[in-house]
Amino acid sequence: MQLTPIEGKTNLTADTASHDLALAERLAAASQGDVAALFDLGVAYSTASDGAPSDLVEAHKWFNLAAARGHEEAGWSRADISEEMTAREIAEAQRRARQWLAEESVRAA
Repeated sequence: MQLTPIEGKTNLTADTASHDLALAERLAAASQGDVAALFDLGVAYSTASDGAPSDLVEAHKWFNLAAARGHEEAGWSRADISEEMTAREIAEAQRRARQWLAEESVRAA
């Protein structure tokens, strides 16, 4: 089904598919150890772009993983969004980052 553009808006179906693909590609690259993809995922979740919902916990997780691998800007971005998060949210983001690392070691084995 094709959606008809309204008042200059683009095709919503194509946009959604494009954003989903961009997010999936970044996730795949992150799984392969691409540090830039880790950072890009943090940006996507912190700005609700490329099909990612606005989720500071998830953004913190990705920034944390990128920073741990030497991405300097990720460390600054993580610090910036931490100011908007509760201690519980930060703890949850750290737990998710540890879980992703554990799953990554299983994938590599």
